Amino acid sequence: MEEQWSRRELDLHLRIDRAHGLRAGLERALRDAVRDGRLAAGTPLPSSRALARDLGVARGTVTQAYDQLIAEGYLSARQRSGVHVAPQPATRPARTPGMATPFPQLYVPPAAGVDLRPGRPDLSLFPRGPWLAATRKVLQTAPNSAFGNADPTGDAVLKEALAHYLGRARGVVTTPDRIVVCAGFTHALRLICQAVRLDGAAAVAFEDPFPRDYRLLAERAGLDTVHIPVDGDGLEVDRLTGRPAAVVTTPAHQYPLGVTLRPDRRTRLVAWAHRTRGFIVEDDYDGEFRYDRQPVGALQGMAPDRVVYVGTTSKTIGPGLRLGWLVVPDGLFSPLQQVMDGDAAHVSVIDQLVLAHLIRTGEIDRHLRRCRSRYRRRRDLLGAAVARRLPHARLSGIAAGLHAVLQLPGGSAAEPALLHHLAGRGVTVDGLSAYYHRPERSPYGIVIGYAAPPQHGYDHAVNTLIDAVDAA
Repeated sequence: MEEQWSRRELDLHLRIDRAHGLRAGLERALRDAVRDGRLAAGTPLPSSRALARDLGVARGTVTQAYDQLIAEGYLSARQRSGVHVAPQPATRPARTPGMATPFPQLYVPPAAGVDLRPGRPDLSLFPRGPWLAATRKVLQTAPNSAFGNADPTGDAVLKEALAHYLGRARGVVTTPDRIVVCAGFTHALRLICQAVRLDGAAAVAFEDPFPRDYRLLAERAGLDTVHIPVDGDGLEVDRLTGRPAAVVTTPAHQYPLGVTLRPDRRTRLVAWAHRTRGFIVEDDYDGEFRYDRQPVGALQGMAPDRVVYVGTTSKTIGPGLRLGWLVVPDGLFSPLQQVMDGDAAHVSVIDQLVLAHLIRTGEIDRHLRRCRSRYRRRRDLLGAAVARRLPHARLSGIAAGLHAVLQLPGGSAAEPALLHHLAGRGVTVDGLSAYYHRPERSPYGIVIGYAAPPQHGYDHAVNTLIDAVDAA
């Protein structure tokens, strides 16, 4: 009787060169598939009978090829479960001269040990129950048309829900037809850079400090980048001179310094945009998380015709959703639509409808209250530990958000040694200089993300960090 495993309907695409014989060609095709990673470790292979039938060869040819590759370590045979691809030694592919480096490096894998890098929420707070219930509701009630080709600018149901929510919670002035749904901030910034380039722009300005990879995105779109310093009152608006057609800013909680753009500078920034017909790109990445007073309203409400407002679920729910939105002024909407016509990074309609349901039912507000409570306690614990055990250091940027800057006495030249020391103790943080256009001009400090460690390990994470800094 044929073994049960061999009855599986497994498709296996093999490129067989018969020039040196059928069996040798089959062996080489399987060997190459394993080496290339097209057949991953643990992948079950078809039975010799099934593969022989698919290839139109004798069963003995397949059996002999399998036996040879088992002997070489490419395959393994398990009793009563058939032939599988064997685990292979980890190898790094050889680098071909001139091979382009992936650019920019926007994905950074999790670090082992105590990972306190900024930009990461506590993923254990993901609202699994409400998300599951909303998904069921959406699948039960959505019309059949929801599963067809979608509007690339986003589903109308979500855009309507966002228009109401952003107006209520963030002071954004918009209508649903001026909202574009995108796949997170990276996608949003790429679209904006391409749109302003299409509109005739030659340069875009960024805060300094700001994440370096986002500046690289603009350069990749063919734009020059201008770097505007940030001080204790936010962006130095008076430095905005010359060519920039847009400025990317984080006015509610500057990233990474954590300062808020002073009211008179907000006014001058809006005046600059009106005077030059430039655009302000407002990255409201964690505007919902303010702890000591009411959140600062969005800058967009002061100049809906000149501000491109960008928000995402990356900090509020989880970055894995890849779900964000732009509120686009009339003057940029047409070039942005042209860019989106050729952009394939559309967001799942189901996820859009689920988020819309959570917004309409108030579940998002309840979720954010739970998050604020946990993050405030974490911030307070970190602040108390620094004040008690590192009196020479100063923690700043803690009025809002999910991260803080630990400013240390001395110059930034000491930063690499500190980061190396922390890594040796199993602690991963960001050095402040990594965000500066001229790293040598950076103050001495580290950027600490206090949201990401699991709740049960947070005390240990803070103590490990403080011990390591104190011993450096």
